[in-house]
Amino acid sequence: MKVLKFGGTSVGSPERMMQVADIIAGVQGKKIVVLSAVSGTTNTLVSMSDYCENEQKDEAKKVAEELHSKYHEFVKNLYKDEAYVKSNIEFIDQKFSDINNLIEERFTEQVAKMFVAQGELISTHLFTEYLSSIGKSAVLLPALDFMALDEYAEPDLKTTKVKLENLLSSLDENVIVTQGYIARNAAGGTDNLRRGGSDYTATIVGAVLKVEEVQIWTDIDGMHNNDPRLVDNTRPLAHLSFEEASELAYFGAKVLHPSCIVPAQMNEVPVRIKNTMDPEAHGTLISNETEPEKVKALAAKDHITAIKIKSNRMVMAYGFLKRVFEVFEKYRTPIDMITTSEIAVSLTIDNSDHLKEIIEEIGKYATVEVDREQAIICIVGDHIASRKGVGTAIFEAMEEIPIRMISYGGSRNNISLLVPHDYMKDSLIKLHKALF
Repeated sequence: MKVLKFGGTSVGSPERMMQVADIIAGVQGKKIVVLSAVSGTTNTLVSMSDYCENEQKDEAKKVAEELHSKYHEFVKNLYKDEAYVKSNIEFIDQKFSDINNLIEERFTEQVAKMFVAQGELISTHLFTEYLSSIGKSAVLLPALDFMALDEYAEPDLKTTKVKLENLLSSLDENVIVTQGYIARNAAGGTDNLRRGGSDYTATIVGAVLKVEEVQIWTDIDGMHNNDPRLVDNTRPLAHLSFEEASELAYFGAKVLHPSCIVPAQMNEVPVRIKNTMDPEAHGTLISNETEPEKVKALAAKDHITAIKIKSNRMVMAYGFLKRVFEVFEKYRTPIDMITTSEIAVSLTIDNSDHLKEIIEEIGKYATVEVDREQAIICIVGDHIASRKGVGTAIFEAMEEIPIRMISYGGSRNNISLLVPHDYMKDSLIKLHKALF
């Protein structure tokens, strides 16, 4: 069995959806197909939710009406059989009736999550119906029936495994379609794996079922050795280790959800990134295999906040770091980079939702300095920190760029530099030239 995930651009038009059907037909054996919402849909649903939160329901209804009309056209262009056009127009009308009911409800966080779930519910229904219309046997398996989150809103793999295996045991179809991104939380409500979470759904499903391979189909021919939006002459990578891919995803590579490699790595399930627009291209294979001491790729993570914390010496050194970390744990704010001395620590975060509270608490026993709009530049490769000459090449390339922090040796697969956001692109270009 294989898991095939297709992103929003891959199902972004009737023609693209038809192409996805062709790709699936070319993959032998049983497969679970994970779909994102049609491109643009989630953003539109989020805008409706925002209007409702701000008590602008008339604006939300206007946006809903425009999207409703677009889906009518989508359906008319997807199906050749008028019976399928009619039944799926009725389905779309019912879905947008549900959306309008959400608009009328009192706004809550649960309502917001139900808004954004509609995109995947629509795309998977339309696609399963399309397969039926062309004589292909397929079944729609709702993700809300098996994809579970725990009390901390993290994927509950044990529960997901039990539920999914029970559901699959009664299905004979070779093509099983399900939604990416959406899940049920511990309270039983509709929830999600956050933006880009369809990748995560695919690797979770692949991991708990221990499938042959998870394929992530997107609009680019694999992970590149640098950001092709910012740097010329980048190239796709034929192979990455799990550790390398995880570092790249976390530190800015947009091709994969930052957390999606973890379940695949835990269960040794290979992940392959493929291009929907060029199905014959090799793509990038992510597995346990490594190429030691080779610089593989660069990535950048922007909108980073740097925080420098200096003890006022009222706290002894061994208690200082403990108290600092406890504050970040309290506000569930992950730390990306960190450097320390006896009485000071510098660190970075990419989520500043609770920055004010964090500063207030730490300010009781330390001085705090904050630098916003920084960027982390990440150099990735297996054991690159121990490779001779890499450090020299990096620092020579960055000679004219101010470096705020350095993380060297904390990971065997990653050397990270913190620079002001305005220097991010220049840093990627200079390092690309020096290292590749």
